[in-house]
Amino acid sequence: MQTNPSSASGNSMLHYFKWAFIVTVLGLILGAVLGWQMTGTVGGMLTIFFICCVLAVLEISLSFDNAIVNANKLKDMTPEWQHRFLTWGIIIAVFGMRIVFPLLIVVVAAKIGPWEAMVMAATQPEQYSAIMKDAHLPIAAFGGTFLMMVGLSFFFDHEKDVHWVRWLEGKMQKYATIRGIEVAIVLVVILIFARFLEPLESQIFFKSAIWGLLTFLLVEVLGGLLDSSQEMMAAGAKGGLGAFLYLEVLDASFSFDGVIGAFALTQNLFVIAIGLGIGAMYVRSMTIMLVEKGTLTEYRFLEHGAFYAIIALSVIMFMQSFVHIPEVITGLGGAALIGISLWSSIRWNKTSRQAEAEG
Repeated sequence: MQTNPSSASGNSMLHYFKWAFIVTVLGLILGAVLGWQMTGTVGGMLTIFFICCVLAVLEISLSFDNAIVNANKLKDMTPEWQHRFLTWGIIIAVFGMRIVFPLLIVVVAAKIGPWEAMVMAATQPEQYSAIMKDAHLPIAAFGGTFLMMVGLSFFFDHEKDVHWVRWLEGKMQKYATIRGIEVAIVLVVILIFARFLEPLESQIFFKSAIWGLLTFLLVEVLGGLLDSSQEMMAAGAKGGLGAFLYLEVLDASFSFDGVIGAFALTQNLFVIAIGLGIGAMYVRSMTIMLVEKGTLTEYRFLEHGAFYAIIALSVIMFMQSFVHIPEVITGLGGAALIGISLWSSIRWNKTSRQAEAEG
């Protein structure tokens, strides 16, 4: 009996996204119940249900490049730490970044306790949303700086031997031996953007950006120390606690834009947590699929597209210090870069196979 390849492929996809589908159903049911309790009308219930769906799609579109970068790091981690990231990591991502992080912003900005922030989120969503929006400038500066360092570090690598945009990436590899060149570029970009802001905003932007840069450098140093100590304790183990920490901070940086952007759709923290939590589960599923199926190896330029998308996202986060950029543009821009890199990879594979056949 022959197995239909398309059927086998569909079953394989279903396997990877099983838990994402389950969380989607449970989340949307919870969103509908919450909508009914909030409004007491069918129309209000459907509105909250729809917002949860839109937030989930928003999170997926903004975080697809996050899944690729996660897979790039995970493929070098030990199986034990891969499992820990995909279990503990998703709990931190969903509950930590989508619920605790927005609360902490209000706690710090309003100088109130965590419980008071939770009560404000439930009873005074307008005031809560206003505080979140006021905190957008330092968050954008911090997250944008961290992500820009992540993107540039991928291209300024003297060992990198696969180039997508050859004329540009070849030069970046050539100058990668200059110590601290990524830091210098990011500092110049920070100074340029800070110059066009009002004095008070410029000071906040610059200070937050420096913290983002320092956080990246500290995570790199701490990650190296943790992983080197693990290698000494466990023969040859690599990509352990240090890589786990790096991925968690990276996920946090990706989440900034989605969490802040979500308040444009709803001021209810719990609706935001449901919608973004659903999206986070799909990102986790995509990460597992990319690692286990070896997709990054099969499509050689895919991670290049993801890192270009990261740099583009970092610039957009900086630009949002001046003007609001709709999240749909951010999501579509990243998706377009990844789509073009995927198309280039497929074309390269086809050309390589033809050359081998002719040779």
